[in-house]
Amino acid sequence: MRTLMAAFMLVFVTSASAASKEEINAEVRQALKNFQKQTSAGYELSKNAKGILVFPNVIKAGIGIGGEFGEGALLVKGTTVAYYNIAAASIGFQLGAQARSQIVLFMNDKVLGEFRKSEGWKAGVDGSVALATLGAGGAIDTETAKQPIIGFIFSNKGLMYNLTFEGSKITRIEK
Repeated sequence: MRTLMAAFMLVFVTSASAASKEEINAEVRQALKNFQKQTSAGYELSKNAKGILVFPNVIKAGIGIGGEFGEGALLVKGTTVAYYNIAAASIGFQLGAQARSQIVLFMNDKVLGEFRKSEGWKAGVDGSVALATLGAGGAIDTETAKQPIIGFIFSNKGLMYNLTFEGSKITRIEK
């Protein structure tokens, strides 16, 4: 079973990892524009973030064994400082494919520094990501807004619910 999962992930990652710096930067800018349209409260939070990690196109697919992969960039003060990929694998009932954008806000210098020093940051292990959900009038839960790391998952259809960053591994890549 592990061999099958490894082979699936190798094919999945290899086919998804061909974006250039320029392509990633363009997709990151577009994802940030979409983010601003999706949630003004999230956009307001992003103005205070010390760092913003943007994965504009994370593909999740599976038939029993699943995986997800995407490439993105870390922005500090609006400037790209590094490129990253996000990957996860799962086993269980699943069928189909989905594309989505993921944004992670690092709200203070301490959590941003810990993330940048890591060689393979795992959500839920190296840092807990508070997944933002919207309440009445598009407001973000006040407890979520106080967290040091806040995550948003959305598609072109809007903010997505019942999803998680837990188990995702984020690794710095050279571009």
